[in-house]
This record gives sequence, structure tokens and C-alpha cells, in this order.
Amino acid sequence: MSFTDKVKNKAEELTGKTKQGIGEATDNERLYAEGQAQETAAHAKQAGEHVKDAGRDVRNAFE
Repeated sequence: MSFTDKVKNKAEELTGKTKQGIGEATDNERLYAEGQAQETAAHAKQAGEHVKDAGRDVRNAFE
């Protein structure tokens, strides 16, 4: 995973957490749910990148 991808995913995760906090503080269920979805998407992207990195490591081990 490139550094840029890590930063983008972390920023998306933090944006989601912020939306959740604001949604909870203002009792806005829609904003809270949107924040959860955004945070979950960021986690999924990070997991996908970790899988790609692990695959690359395995491939490099056999070279």
C-alpha cells in the first residue's frame, strides 16, 4: 500500500468518525449512519490493501 493510499484511507476513516460524532451530538441519525458507512468503507479499503500487500509478500518469497 502506498503512503498516499494510507493517508487517503485514514482521512476517510477520520471523516467518518467525525460525522458520527456530529450526528450523535446533534441527534442526526442520517449523519451518524453516513459516518458509519464512510468509516466502514475506509476499513474495507485498508483490508483490501493489506491483502494485496500480503499477496505481494508471498509472491516475492517464492522468487
